[in-house]
Amino acid sequence: MTTILQLNSAARSQGANSTLLANELAAKLQQSSGGATLVVRDLLADALPHLDDAVLGAFFTPAEQRSPEQAAIVARSDALIAELQAADVIVIGAPMYNFGISSQLKTYFDWIARAGVTFRYTANGPEGLVKGKKAYIVSARGGRYVGTPHDSQTPHIKAFLGLIGITDVEFIYAEGLNLGPDAANAALAAAREAIAAAA
Repeated sequence: MTTILQLNSAARSQGANSTLLANELAAKLQQSSGGATLVVRDLLADALPHLDDAVLGAFFTPAEQRSPEQAAIVARSDALIAELQAADVIVIGAPMYNFGISSQLKTYFDWIARAGVTFRYTANGPEGLVKGKKAYIVSARGGRYVGTPHDSQTPHIKAFLGLIGITDVEFIYAEGLNLGPDAANAALAAAREAIAAAA
């Protein structure tokens, strides 16, 4: 059976358009697949610590030399990676904050980017080890940035997912949400049209 992993990365627990639209997309994909299993991870409610000495120390200490605290950190990372590997489809609710991704999503990326686990270095460069998955990115934005130099979010997400092996990536944008009611309604309508066409 298909498994969908939905990652909500908004800094707001209520009223985030990226979460609203990600919910709608995940429901649509679940329905169109004939009842896929849906796993939802809220990166705000279940916050991960930013990279620091303790986290990096745990990741880079050989397993047999880790302290109990380090082992617990690595076990948390391993669980996130196992959850990701178990999914066939990933839906990421990704609001744009200050031209980029939220710190919640950045931290999640930091916890799943593990050399030898989700990617490996080869003579030809990095090779992703998270393969055979489809990712949908639902990006809610106050202004209009697609195709401009201010959109650092799209290439960042593409590059990161590509690093770990996810290259089938589709973006759904809701742009201009802060440009007045008419622009916001048009943005949501365009995003919902894209959601309806997905899968």
